[in-house]
Amino acid sequence: MALENQTFNSGFILLGIFDHSPTHIFLFSLVLGIFIVAFLGNTIMILLIYLDTQLHTPMYFLLSQLSLMDLMLICTTLPKMAFNYLSGNKSISVAGCATQILFYTSLLGSECFLLAVMAYDRYIAICHPLRYTSLMSPKTCGLMVASSWILGSTDGVIDAGATFSFSYCGSREIAHFFCDFPFLLIISCNDTSMFEKVLFYCCIIMIVFPVAIVLVSYSRVILAVIRMGSGEGRHKAFATCSSHLTVVGMYYGTALFMYMRPTSNRSPTQDKMASVFYTIFTPMLNPIIYSLRNKDVARAFMKVVGKGKN
Repeated sequence: MALENQTFNSGFILLGIFDHSPTHIFLFSLVLGIFIVAFLGNTIMILLIYLDTQLHTPMYFLLSQLSLMDLMLICTTLPKMAFNYLSGNKSISVAGCATQILFYTSLLGSECFLLAVMAYDRYIAICHPLRYTSLMSPKTCGLMVASSWILGSTDGVIDAGATFSFSYCGSREIAHFFCDFPFLLIISCNDTSMFEKVLFYCCIIMIVFPVAIVLVSYSRVILAVIRMGSGEGRHKAFATCSSHLTVVGMYYGTALFMYMRPTSNRSPTQDKMASVFYTIFTPMLNPIIYSLRNKDVARAFMKVVGKGKN
């Protein structure tokens, strides 16, 4: 009991992923650069969509919400990791750890559902264009986005609450660069097998169910595109959907790898690399993927830049 109280009062130690060797200093600098690009890219996307009235459509509203989630996600994990590395202080308080788990899992869950909503939006736009305005009205779109936030936040509250209902009476060291509940379960002195089973079923709802919606939506989109008589229309439809499919493949793939495996089969190195991918690289790639071939976003950017010069 004394050890349990000591651990709970003093918090945890985040071992991180970098040491102070020349190679790791370079990698840390690279990650910091990626963080800056992701922060600026997502912030610019949100501002462009907010400022340009021509981008006030369901598709771009959903994209602004994706950028907001990615922006919050990198700010939940990266600043603390950078501070610990630069200061040499690897500790994190219990409150700080619980806050990271709450926000991190909430944002992951919200983004899972939002990507499914975005797939449904593309399905309606391509397969039912004449009914798009009524089926994706501002009210309907707002309700679907709010549902994504609520469902994700509910999952975050459950995961954070359950994680800190266990006792941590041994090592305070977390083999990660931020607090993630699978890594805390490893160092718990309680039997967490029941929670792992519940977590597995939660993942089916939070990950597999949205993936099913994405697969059904895009299977119908592909069939509709194949039936198109116009080569130009077919090319435009594929270009519109390819960016979303790229994001979906990266995001759901790593999420399934991370959270659909039992704790006993986990490799800390593999999990850390997967976490780096979807907490650092994916938020950076999303605005690039969505804006690289998007003429509307490029036009809005040039318009804002032109006003700034004037």
